[in-house]
Amino acid sequence: MRPGTRILLVEDDPAITSFVEPELERRNLSVRCAYDGREALAQVEGFRPELVVLDIMLPKLDGVGVLTGIRRSGNRVPVIMLTARDTTLDKVHSLDHGADDYLTKPFDIEELVARMGALLRRVEGEEVLRVGDLEVNTATREVRRGERGIDLTQREYELLEFMAKNPRRVLSRDLLLSRVWEQEFGIPTNVVDVYIGYLRKKVDAEGEPKLIHTVRGAGYALKEK
Repeated sequence: MRPGTRILLVEDDPAITSFVEPELERRNLSVRCAYDGREALAQVEGFRPELVVLDIMLPKLDGVGVLTGIRRSGNRVPVIMLTARDTTLDKVHSLDHGADDYLTKPFDIEELVARMGALLRRVEGEEVLRVGDLEVNTATREVRRGERGIDLTQREYELLEFMAKNPRRVLSRDLLLSRVWEQEFGIPTNVVDVYIGYLRKKVDAEGEPKLIHTVRGAGYALKEK
């Protein structure tokens, strides 16, 4: 799993959170804990986790209620249900409501980590482009750099997505114009420079390592130094 991956652990048993949280942090994951269902939904919106480990038996709102709320909002974040229940009916019920996996307590931390990794690999391979700490989610068209969300216009997003699909590659102005602007004729090549300038202001904030690089006489590249 990529260092810094955001994990939300939803569990009201402090004995479990006090064990699982440091184990995940030791693997360089960014972990937040929620101790009831209402708090979990707030954390999903605010923290924007990349994976949720969700207990079924929770105060205020149970895990299935949390899962239902997540899916109704259109959020497809992977969710592993974590519970003491071990009946087929409970498993089917959770999966029917949109869970991606199910692990019964007591569990081995290595098995949990392995299941988390498998889910993240599946989702990342399909949807998320990464260059350094920049993330471009091609399914939701959301862009983040570290903990910071980045708001882009449609054209800015299309330009950044194409560059993220070709990391480290030097992309000429003509190539970017033909791929991003496609059939729009009569557009001068300097429009690429203008939009690169827009992206730089949003992607490369002050104090952050630059990801958008100018290759003199050749074009632009999206890469870590």
